[in-house]
Amino acid sequence: MTKIRRFDNFQHRFSFTSQTEEFELFFNRFLEGGLGKIYSAIPWDTLAHTFDLNEYEKGPVSIFAPQGKLALMFLKHYAGCSDKRLVEQLNGNIDHQFFCGIHLGSQRLTNYKIVSEIRCELANKLHIDKVQQVLFDSWSVHISDKHSIVMDATCYESELRYPTNEKLLWESAEWSYRQLKAICKALGIKTPRTKYLKWKRRYISYSKMRRKTRSKRKGLDRSLLLLLDKIEGELSKLEKAYKLQMPKKYYQRRATIKKIYEQQHQIFHTGERPKDRIVSIGKDYLRPIVRGKEIKAVEFGAKVNKYQVDGINFIEHLNFNAFHEGNRFQDTIFKAQRLTRTKTKLAGADAIYATNKNRRFATKYSIRTDFKRKGRAGKHEKQRKQMAAMITKERATRLEGSFGKEKEHYHLKKIKARTKETEALWIFFGIHTANALEIGRRMAKTLQQAA
Repeated sequence: MTKIRRFDNFQHRFSFTSQTEEFELFFNRFLEGGLGKIYSAIPWDTLAHTFDLNEYEKGPVSIFAPQGKLALMFLKHYAGCSDKRLVEQLNGNIDHQFFCGIHLGSQRLTNYKIVSEIRCELANKLHIDKVQQVLFDSWSVHISDKHSIVMDATCYESELRYPTNEKLLWESAEWSYRQLKAICKALGIKTPRTKYLKWKRRYISYSKMRRKTRSKRKGLDRSLLLLLDKIEGELSKLEKAYKLQMPKKYYQRRATIKKIYEQQHQIFHTGERPKDRIVSIGKDYLRPIVRGKEIKAVEFGAKVNKYQVDGINFIEHLNFNAFHEGNRFQDTIFKAQRLTRTKTKLAGADAIYATNKNRRFATKYSIRTDFKRKGRAGKHEKQRKQMAAMITKERATRLEGSFGKEKEHYHLKKIKARTKETEALWIFFGIHTANALEIGRRMAKTLQQAA
């Protein structure tokens, strides 16, 4: 092993273009690390073809090749940092440059938005089932026990302030008033009176209260509903009178705020919970998902039903609306069999999946489960209990443990994507970055044993 030396006693010029041996030395060192294991495990060419990524002959040459665009998404979840920090690390880390297939040399990337631009491009081309099939076909040699699966659902929370009726109404009124002022300034007319500043001071004083009583909340809700209705009415008059042509995003946000007003009006006057309740004006696709946890009763994000084959996780169903995962048992079995091309013989799931319909399905297709037995004990009850205990242990340790690992170490704790499509892509790459590292470690272990 070469002795490690300090930089003040060591001068060297990195010149990969002139010395092939030196390049191979650094590249082999890169392959030995965790990032190198992910690099070795991913079928880059097939994956780029599945995403329909191609080099364009016309126009300027892109910094990142199709493989580099995919690598940048894996790298983000491996590094677990923001887009800006990711570009900064890419500028100074030779291993990150190897992974993305670029060599910056003395140049630096300064456009931090390139990561989000690539994310938006890939989000529009993501087909989860097709991409997972490509990954499984490449990894199947290193996956055993394909006839056995475990399944469970979790929620990957979105980056969002905790929504209350007062916050939602105020954010809607604030955005609408800013648009009203901007339109009036562009038209050169006086801004209509709305008493916005009065209610702004009142909302700020309410926010500073340590104890927000029901009477205070009710009074503020009534005032904000009237304010929002007034501002929305003034905006509608201006649009009709001057026949304004505004961007598409403006009309989408206006439609969202109108729906928020209708829902909050219903909550205030009737007390009924509206269907498909909006909790954020910026992320109108999010819905409250009741999980029934002790620490956190309600979560806001995408609910994902996953199944695991030999420690490798795959997405069965991803939705931003709440769904009953117990109804996904049969779909999970069929999807796992299509993916692995193997008949499922063992299936582990918690008690919420153990419905009579699912029990009959498992019996019909001779699928053994860890569901709690109903009725009298059978002839081989002792063996059944032992097998069920093993399946339950596998689900409780490996599958549920992977939820925490992905959230804590692969940037899925709070998802900061801004659209529905990019948030789904964010979750997809976070899950499969963890999978790729596990497969890479198995590949390295196999090579070591063969040597």
